[in-house]
Amino acid sequence: MIIVNDLKPGTTFENENNIYVVLDLQLNKTAMRQMIVKVKVRNLRTGVINELTFTGGDKVEQAHVEKRQMQYLYDSGDALVFMDNDTYDQIEIGKDRLEWEMKFLKENDMVTVTSYEGEILGVALPDKVALKVVECEPAVKGDTATSASKNAKVETGLELRVPLFINQDEMILVNTADGKYSGRA
Repeated sequence: MIIVNDLKPGTTFENENNIYVVLDLQLNKTAMRQMIVKVKVRNLRTGVINELTFTGGDKVEQAHVEKRQMQYLYDSGDALVFMDNDTYDQIEIGKDRLEWEMKFLKENDMVTVTSYEGEILGVALPDKVALKVVECEPAVKGDTATSASKNAKVETGLELRVPLFINQDEMILVNTADGKYSGRA
């Protein structure tokens, strides 16, 4: 058990049959009142971010989330298949749970698969991934009145805005948090 006053960003805990990771924490103590602990959390099962409120001294159950490095093998139609390179165990995760992550995954990429008591929670991507531009609008000289960017499509199907100097078949870095161009690879 963890006292909510001791929670820190990155801590995982279980509350009301949900598994949360702490994103932010606010402690509010006013005169003659108990401390109020507001915790901004992400539900690891659904991905929803919300705020929980506790009174000082409340306890929550610590959740030991297991993280394993696995290799993305292939798309089996309705699921993605991952393999542990040490044990060669393979697992399938449904596409409906990985809609955002699929925009950044290429075959043979290494990712971190998180699980809790045998239940697969999801895939943690690196902060940035290198992807190849497969389709790109041509840059028009003098077309910098509004913003110096153009539409591009990368090998995973993700469409994003890139600077005018990026051409087809170039490798670029894409931020996995927001899906935006980050730089050349």
